Amino acid sequence: MMQVTRELVVRWEDPLPGAQTLRTLSGIEAIRAVRDGRVPAPPIAMLMGFTIAEVDEGRVVFEGTPGEQHYNPNGAVHGGFALTLFDSALGCAIHTALPVGVGFTTTDVQVRFIRGMTKGTGPVRCEATVVHLGRSTAVAEGKLRDGTGRVLATGTTACAILRP
Repeated sequence: MMQVTRELVVRWEDPLPGAQTLRTLSGIEAIRAVRDGRVPAPPIAMLMGFTIAEVDEGRVVFEGTPGEQHYNPNGAVHGGFALTLFDSALGCAIHTALPVGVGFTTTDVQVRFIRGMTKGTGPVRCEATVVHLGRSTAVAEGKLRDGTGRVLATGTTACAILRP
């Protein structure tokens, strides 16, 4: 059997100037700036192939298309693809509710996989919403769905709020 080598070229911009710009905006302004292309998407988004589709206060939707470049040795999309979508969407949902100068960092993420993904799954959407936003912690929850609306996974996160 002849092996066919595949190649994936990933291009991104230096993330530090964009990060500096985002720190001058409220959370919702920052996430919208990335969505709208006014600030370059972070390298992880380029590497994994996902984008921000929708942004509201306390809610975001990320979209991505799993491909064979995301496969694990079992011939299916690695759970890390979904986990990365969840970590990004859940954190960004929290970020949309934060004022200028206040940041966050993930303390934990829990994902429950319900259905597997392959390159045949097609585009997926991870919708995340804030459940709790306190002075020092925040919690968000989300669902990952395929193009027909079937739930592929559910997830939650807790984040530490970083105040100056």
